[in-house]
Amino acid sequence: MAKPKKNVLFLCTGNSARSIFAEAILARQGMGTFNSYSAGSKPKGEVHPYALDFLKNLNFKTDTFRSKDWAEFAEDGAPEMDFVFTVCDNAADEVCPVWPGQPLTAHWGVPDPAAAEGSEAERRFAFSEAFRMLNNRISIFVNLPLEKLDRLALQKELDKIGRGTDAPAREAS
Repeated sequence: MAKPKKNVLFLCTGNSARSIFAEAILARQGMGTFNSYSAGSKPKGEVHPYALDFLKNLNFKTDTFRSKDWAEFAEDGAPEMDFVFTVCDNAADEVCPVWPGQPLTAHWGVPDPAAAEGSEAERRFAFSEAFRMLNNRISIFVNLPLEKLDRLALQKELDKIGRGTDAPAREAS
């Protein structure tokens, strides 16, 4: 019997770049194990064009991504979250809705590429860097031995990922 997929929600303020990247990355890397979602506390209403271009250039399907409010995931009938990660500095300090089922949470802050200034190349590089950081963190996350870690140990690993400590938990010998 197949194990049920774990639901993961990535939160950001605008849900236009970082949380969209995280949703896309986990959907690709966590196939068969995770369902990924993203939302914002103050959604922009559209995904940033540079984020969409970046994802398209990496052969991600982008037609389903949309900027949405986190309230969608707190409503009756919404998927119950196993993990909720904030990926921007603002969302970590905001009051989040009460999540049914008490998901594990962590802050994986990433600089906002949409706020980058400079030439077009410099602004696009900011998107590349945000993607790289999230890709590294999510790669570590999907390779954690979830079934072997108790809740406290898993929380420590999630926090370590957010601090940029890239060593995942090792299996006991």
